[in-house]
Amino acid sequence: MIGTVLVANRGEIACRVFRTCRELGIRTVAVHSDADENALHARVADTAVRLPGAAPSDTYLRGDLIVKAALAAGADAVHPGYGFLSENPGFARAVIDAGLTWIGPPPEAIEAMASKTRAKELMGIEPLHEVTEADLPVLVKAAAGGGGRGMRVVRRLDDLPAQLEGARAEAHSAFGDGEVFIEPYVEDGRHVEVQILADTHGTVWALGTRDCSLQRRHQKVIEEAPAPGLKPELTNSLYEMAVRAARAVDYVGAGTVEFLVAADTPHFLEMNTRLQVEHPVTEAVYGIDLVALQLRVAEGHALDTDPPRARGHAVEARLYAEDPARDWAPQTGTLHCLAVPDGIRLDTGYTDGDTIGVHYDPMLAKAVAHAPTRAEAIRTLAGALERAAVHGPPTNRDLLVRSLRHKEFTTARMDTGFYDRHLPELTAPTPDPHAPLAAALADAHGASRFGGFRNVPSQPHTKRYEMAGEEHEVHYRHARAGLEADGVRVVHADARLVVLERDGVQRKFEVTRYGDEIFVNTTALKALPRFPDPTTQHAPGSLLAPMPGTVVRVADGLSVGAAVRAGEPLLWLEAMKMEHRVSAPTTGTLSALDVVPGQQVTVGQLLAVVDSAL
Repeated sequence: MIGTVLVANRGEIACRVFRTCRELGIRTVAVHSDADENALHARVADTAVRLPGAAPSDTYLRGDLIVKAALAAGADAVHPGYGFLSENPGFARAVIDAGLTWIGPPPEAIEAMASKTRAKELMGIEPLHEVTEADLPVLVKAAAGGGGRGMRVVRRLDDLPAQLEGARAEAHSAFGDGEVFIEPYVEDGRHVEVQILADTHGTVWALGTRDCSLQRRHQKVIEEAPAPGLKPELTNSLYEMAVRAARAVDYVGAGTVEFLVAADTPHFLEMNTRLQVEHPVTEAVYGIDLVALQLRVAEGHALDTDPPRARGHAVEARLYAEDPARDWAPQTGTLHCLAVPDGIRLDTGYTDGDTIGVHYDPMLAKAVAHAPTRAEAIRTLAGALERAAVHGPPTNRDLLVRSLRHKEFTTARMDTGFYDRHLPELTAPTPDPHAPLAAALADAHGASRFGGFRNVPSQPHTKRYEMAGEEHEVHYRHARAGLEADGVRVVHADARLVVLERDGVQRKFEVTRYGDEIFVNTTALKALPRFPDPTTQHAPGSLLAPMPGTVVRVADGLSVGAAVRAGEPLLWLEAMKMEHRVSAPTTGTLSALDVVPGQQVTVGQLLAVVDSAL
């Protein structure tokens, strides 16, 4: 039997595997980079081993170091999680050759399916080798790994060379393998997948379908099980193809076979030879623990002949530290608080006070709701996210709530083009107009503890806050009856709770402050100084880093004095394993270029200046 498991991964998935191991009485070992020294997964494991460095290529992609860590810590088994080396057959062989139990499929099965090009050949599908106008649009895709990294949609032949270069660079950074291939791009299809689980005794379970159509940058955002609205014959066909793919490579363990479904026709995408991020929705519907079953299969136990029966519906939303309104730009900083109401499963690799860094994926957590019906599960999850305390950098929380309540989603008419169609409306700012006043009144109460309320009316006080990217100014005053604000009656105000009444309706505002960061219910504000600092102003046309990261490329031939067009890409930043394009804000002349490839930049740092031609 397995006694000690090392998880060759980080963050949420490492914590999730550790949780099951603890429940089974199995000891745990974490590996961590220098950037993750104080990360939650390193803290909750029984033992932690350092991988020197911060970049994935120096740490979590170094299979030799991870095997040494397992042996040094006394582990007898390795669980790969997802991403990084989870679909690397060489790593699986190294684990087995070291005398350790590999909690995953045989290396030969990984090898057959880990490269999407070879997987398609196994399923009788040929990738595109020569692309013509008639083939457009096409999808450039990394042969190794997943998660939307190394993927590009190409609609113009002239764009293909640059997109191939960018996809190769991103794939190499994320997976250590820059191989890419090209396939037809299915417009507006649904992303549907089948969870499989196989043992060493010939049993293969097809554990239902999942729909993962809501995606940004080809990375899933909201997933659910079962996939709604599929005809029974289509579902059976998906099961048959998934089981056939598993048996074709003598698969063992948990895996997922992915399809694009258009006009009730399934198009095979790939087989992921690992546990998926979205596995909790399948666990909820089938009442199982997939990690526990992975461990049993790795120990040689047989599965029951038939899988358990499904019950109800489950929906999962991925909470990211990112700004969807700014091209999904990842965000960094301190996560002050992360809490959801009871009844929701929250899988996370963070806890209150942790730092969200620049080196890894910006996913903070997965929130999962299970209910007897799809409508109930959606309502439960949307309500929980709406009330959740997410205090820290900007996140996609509001986008998730609006997506879950969008008519296309609630009526199961969504497809992979959902965010292409609806992103502007889903990210339109709708700040609470009373949040700045509540913050000001809470601040005023704190100040009053030292000076006390005056017995005569005072002059109005003014406070300034930034909310949803805009400045808001509020006015209030101390009076004999307490605090007053125009048009709103102050029922109660202290440093943590403000109650306001307008037109006979009372509303409560919970106020939490972290320095100059303030959260009023779910609205984030920043206290502004009375007088702005003139040194923080930038010239018109300035390009500022939207996130901390590394400058990986500058446009060919770009130099000071060059003429540029509005929207023309000038340079590319890599942050959290994704590449982000920085484009000219206006047509004009490049008057400054302050960075070079390989340079680390901080958020808000000046990158370049374009003088407008107007």
